[in-house]
Amino acid sequence: MTRLHDLILAQAHRTPDAVAVRDERREVTFSQLVAEAQGVADRLRAAGAGADAVVAVCADRSVDLVAALVGILLADAAYLPIDATHPASRLEYMFAEARPIAVLADPAGHERLGRISPAPVTGLDATGLPASTERPGPAGGQSLAYVIYTSGSTGRPKGVAVPHQGIVNRLLWMQEYLNLTPADVVLQKTPYTFDVSVWEFFWPLITGARLVMAAPDGHRDPEYLVEVIQREGVTTMHFVPSMLESFVREEGLAECPSLRRVIASGEALTPALANRFAAAHPAELHNLYGPTEASVDVTAWRCRRPESGRSVPIGYPITGVSCYVVRPDNTLCDPGESGELLLGGVCLARGYLGQPELTAERFVTGPVDGERVYRTGDIAQWHPDGYLEYVGRADHQVKLRGFRIELGEIEAVLAAHAEVTQATVVLRDLGPMGPRLVAYVSTEVGGTAGDLVSYASAQLPDYMVPSYFVRLDGFPVTSNGKVDRAALPQPSREHLASSWAKAASMAPTR
Repeated sequence: MTRLHDLILAQAHRTPDAVAVRDERREVTFSQLVAEAQGVADRLRAAGAGADAVVAVCADRSVDLVAALVGILLADAAYLPIDATHPASRLEYMFAEARPIAVLADPAGHERLGRISPAPVTGLDATGLPASTERPGPAGGQSLAYVIYTSGSTGRPKGVAVPHQGIVNRLLWMQEYLNLTPADVVLQKTPYTFDVSVWEFFWPLITGARLVMAAPDGHRDPEYLVEVIQREGVTTMHFVPSMLESFVREEGLAECPSLRRVIASGEALTPALANRFAAAHPAELHNLYGPTEASVDVTAWRCRRPESGRSVPIGYPITGVSCYVVRPDNTLCDPGESGELLLGGVCLARGYLGQPELTAERFVTGPVDGERVYRTGDIAQWHPDGYLEYVGRADHQVKLRGFRIELGEIEAVLAAHAEVTQATVVLRDLGPMGPRLVAYVSTEVGGTAGDLVSYASAQLPDYMVPSYFVRLDGFPVTSNGKVDRAALPQPSREHLASSWAKAASMAPTR
């Protein structure tokens, strides 16, 4: 069965002298990229890499990072992206669960992870790794290509283990759908701990297009993005809708004639935003949907001009994917009837590393022919014309700036604080400020919890630390005794996390 690196090698054979990857420091051709990656692969194999071995990576965007990722794949191993800014306790947990055989890091990541990782930490070129007598076999279609950690409702992150067949199916569908050519330029700007980055990295490498690496943190700056689109002739890029909102307002957008297609995913795309983009630029806009557990994306919709419905559809299933909308008894919903969206087909992840019970809970038997399916927790419905519409969530999972967040994980961390007796976290739309995480906590009598912000920051990545902390003497409840989230008070300026961090004590909020 075809593996991801088989597709990369085949393209390098077809266009060895074409520029494959460029960053702000250097560029490499396809043949040079493969040569550098093969050196990484040889050193990793000597260190014990092979099928289902995990190699962690920690680096800013660069040509060297791409060579390292391809090298890990050529070594038949799976890559695990690491964010060195995450709290040490979170990184230690991930290392203990994923058990990487090595960590490839740039200088900034090397310094920090050298104090945390039980596995040897080396440069992105994998030099200096100790030899191993282990010799795992070659990767096949069911072998792992990558592992990406997402937020978990149990209070600990979960590592989604994705095999080659899932991501290969996804990339081949994307090429059939959008037909990237060697004349195209793809901008890699998504943080590599977010699964959208997978197609940004590898779609151009299997089609002969040029991959341009955005500067570190450049993805946050609309003005920089306009500049790099103009300078590099970027034709294809991705936006989380909240970032697309900022990009549409950038004055230079109209002067980006090379831009031909924009892919939006990671959050719900509203008709208003889709129409604002259509008014600002002639590029195609595509709305894609999918969880990390199903190899990035499973449905697609080419946005109309204008989008006139209540929501932008998430579209039609991609090749190799089964989509089912079911009632609580696992029977199929009729068109127009809302139910939980289940996914099946070659797209599915193996499950969660080291968490068999959670895997069994989320990957279940579907409503048709005993097919294995993934329970997304998303509520959707079929339109009579055969496409899917997203309705909402069935649980307390949210999306913020494209990151999938289990509110229960934040709540579990806050509730573990010695002075906190109860914690509830919600995502609230605060108008001009946009959506923000708000934590509501009650504390022991006399407790100050003045260090709660730093406590959360020490255990959660930045995007999961609430922007507001509101102290309550008691929580509003529904008739069945559950927290009435709709009745929780709006936060005010005094509840900003920065104010909490400075305060020696907190005044009760009623």
